[in-house]
Amino acid sequence: MLFAKSGLFSRAAAMDLGTVNTVVAIQGKGIALNEPTAAAVYSEKEKAEGIIASGEDAVMLHGRTPGGVNIIYPMKEGVIADINAVSDMMTDFFIKAFGRRRGAAGASLTICLPMCATMLERRALSEAVRACGAREALVLEEPIAAAAGAGIDVFAPVGSMVVDIGGGTSDAAVISFGGIAAQTSVRTGGRNIDEAIVEYVAAQYSVRIGEKTAENVKLKLGAALIGGTERMQCRGRSIKTGLPETVTLNSGEISHAIAPTVRKITEAVIKTLSETPPELSADLIESGIVLTGGGSMLRGLDKLIAHETGLRVTVAEDPMYCVALGALKLSEDADSFESPVYA
Repeated sequence: MLFAKSGLFSRAAAMDLGTVNTVVAIQGKGIALNEPTAAAVYSEKEKAEGIIASGEDAVMLHGRTPGGVNIIYPMKEGVIADINAVSDMMTDFFIKAFGRRRGAAGASLTICLPMCATMLERRALSEAVRACGAREALVLEEPIAAAAGAGIDVFAPVGSMVVDIGGGTSDAAVISFGGIAAQTSVRTGGRNIDEAIVEYVAAQYSVRIGEKTAENVKLKLGAALIGGTERMQCRGRSIKTGLPETVTLNSGEISHAIAPTVRKITEAVIKTLSETPPELSADLIESGIVLTGGGSMLRGLDKLIAHETGLRVTVAEDPMYCVALGALKLSEDADSFESPVYA
């Protein structure tokens, strides 16, 4: 086996480094960290390099500093956009998760990547992992980890389908014998739904709302199925006057606004099914489709995918933690994969 099962400096850990949130699971401890994938940095180049704070600590600084500090999100569409910030942020996250100054030093890590990640993006992740001081690391495809975290036996000789919907990417995959038989990955996720809401309110009401406000609108009014009568007020800045303004939104219009983005996810599912070998397709009639990731909690998404595919669709228990917990579980079975990738 790749990872030792005991010892302070050989404890296994897994990280789901997402566009919006990062989750760390540690052997014998379970979920040890779940924080925003954010970092606070100085805005002036002449000041000290490196991050000032990460995660929730960084978000808390937003709007509370005298100036010269920016809050950045160094992951874009599920992959690294700023390698230096990600390296520092990962180190900080592991210090928080392990509860020691050495962080991940000497530990064995499992890190996950979306299927659409390029070789250059994979190399960037490997460099970030090395900067954390880990003894060794295994890079897994997110759908396999998500499936394992959802309770699916990924090594079984039958077909199982998982759709992992993150903040910046969505992966639909049919898994059998520890491998991926068919898959489609799109750079569309929960954050894109937020952006669709921002654009809709700007176009329809000439009001610019922030990302956090858009996320709250999504949680309260967003739905994959058109309809609903719920209403809420949200505040923003008038594009015409620059003054604060309040608008009232309803669930029906928000469902229409996000429909094109949601459609990209359902199309990825349908495309994957169309490319699945017949024998495995027959298995899916019984096993159905399992949704994981924070985006899977969009109201009615399971019902929409079930309607589009004719298959039974369920949302995994604790969908936000499936990738991290599944990666930790699979770290002990690394040798069972045909071609594990080590950072």
